[in-house]
Amino acid sequence: MSDPMTPAQWRAALKAEGVHFTEFDGWTTRGRDAATGKAFGPVHGSLNHHTAGSNSLKAVTTGGAPGLPAPLCHAFLPKTGVLVLVSCHRANHAGLAAANVMAAIIAERTLPKQDKSSTVDGNDQLYGIETENLGDGKDVYPREQYDAWVRYNAAICRHHGWGAGSVAGHLETSVEGKVDPRGPVEGYGTRGKFTFSMAQLRTDVAERLKHAASWSPPTSAPKPPAPKPPTVEERLTALEKRVTALEKK
Repeated sequence: MSDPMTPAQWRAALKAEGVHFTEFDGWTTRGRDAATGKAFGPVHGSLNHHTAGSNSLKAVTTGGAPGLPAPLCHAFLPKTGVLVLVSCHRANHAGLAAANVMAAIIAERTLPKQDKSSTVDGNDQLYGIETENLGDGKDVYPREQYDAWVRYNAAICRHHGWGAGSVAGHLETSVEGKVDPRGPVEGYGTRGKFTFSMAQLRTDVAERLKHAASWSPPTSAPKPPAPKPPTVEERLTALEKRVTALEKK
């Protein structure tokens, strides 16, 4: 259980983690707290989405969606990898979350299949990021976008003292059949193209958290160690084999 990050804490956490970001005008005061009568927090995790569209900045910041007023997230991540801070208050992104999944996020346990019979308001408890992608399973997340995505989640976890088990996807919490996030990723570190999964994102976040916030994943495979020179005994054995082979000719 943690208080939501303040604007200063957002800036410090993202900067330390190496996230390039901009601030959308009004992000420090924009939110749904007053309109709903519900204050944001305490927070328990970071929820990840894809936008299912392109050029979504206006929608997630001020435009909203049919029946869903903005802001629609706390951060927006375009394909450039330069994060946009949208809100530090309550946002309409998570909707109803399965209570059993939320309990697992809080405890950082393996996430179970959603029990739709009991729900909680995910908007109360989860940070939300909208990552730009068509969500058609074909649109590719560029390297720089995925790298920033990992860093963003790690920044939140590091600030709150959470592990990667506090990172979840909308498809894992929603009781409404959400499928996001999904799609192919161009690559990450030394890894070539792969299919996005929340399991892999959590693995990459967990690896970041093992290092200082300034760490960057290697971008080329490490060189294999140089072979050890043969010992005297190995040289004599090889010589004996050559002599024996010559004697048989």
